[in-house]
Amino acid sequence: MKISRNDPCPCGSGKKHKHCCLNSAPKQSQGVADDLKKILAMNPDLTIDELNVVAEQRVIESNNRPVDEFCGLSPAQMYNWLYGQFDDLQGVTINTPADLSASPVMRYLSLILDEAVANGGAFKATSKGNLPAKLVKQASDLLPEFAVSQFNTPVMISNYAGSNEDKFDALHYTRILSNITDIAKLRGGRYQVKKSVITRYQNEGCHAFFLPMLEAAIYRYNWAYLDHWEYDVDLRLFWLFLLWRIQSHGSIDQLMIEAATAFPDALSQLPGSQYNSSTELLDTLIESRFIRRFLEFWGFVTVNPLRRVDGQPVPRVADIQPLLTQTFIFDR
Repeated sequence: MKISRNDPCPCGSGKKHKHCCLNSAPKQSQGVADDLKKILAMNPDLTIDELNVVAEQRVIESNNRPVDEFCGLSPAQMYNWLYGQFDDLQGVTINTPADLSASPVMRYLSLILDEAVANGGAFKATSKGNLPAKLVKQASDLLPEFAVSQFNTPVMISNYAGSNEDKFDALHYTRILSNITDIAKLRGGRYQVKKSVITRYQNEGCHAFFLPMLEAAIYRYNWAYLDHWEYDVDLRLFWLFLLWRIQSHGSIDQLMIEAATAFPDALSQLPGSQYNSSTELLDTLIESRFIRRFLEFWGFVTVNPLRRVDGQPVPRVADIQPLLTQTFIFDR
């Protein structure tokens, strides 16, 4: 298949092809040609087939060579992380943790399924199509059990509590995911759960739905849904790189530098202004969409919202929770 100038570069850099290997291809081809000339000079009896094997090996070596901009990942590894399927990612094992009680998303899903079980597989939605007030109250009462409760965010602006679903982002997010995965569907003013889903829930608990919900959150959910900013970069493309880096060191400030270095084309998609640079805009997107509304919603990290002490900036650090290291096990 022909790669156009504006397609993502197949080397896995995250850049457009015209900004990456399209320009360097002649140099790479010349390098391989020079190697082959040297090999042929030392081994004049090599056949064309044997030279082709050598050339292929040189290309493979280049694709598997660590790249500083990728924090030591090779182009081949990065390509897999950017474009591989959820169950075909290399260099990482994704598990279902034994204990999901620390995950807001999974606890809220349990409440939804418990309500369905108690009502014969379906329960009434509000006139706006939201979850009923009783369930919202139950979900709000869970806040003290989550690690994010340590920051004492006022309930009126908390993502983990609210008087209704519209004011309760983490619960709304969970309900959207349950719809995407066909776990709980809104039909005719009622949330309906299939008998097969109820049977799996009764036999396996929420563990049966952890990986399907997680995959939907990464690949099928619109990460811009809860903010609607006019500028946009689809962070889902390099979610695994971001997750690997934050799990490695926990520094949000360092993560931002690494993301801008590895994916400079993302910056070109964000028009800087007199108020914010492209780098600052990318920083905002990563913190809000990836850290706050993905990692924290799932119970993978917590982040102290405090930004300054005595007028001095506080280093932004993600407190890595056991759920993160139990779910994602990296080879490096």
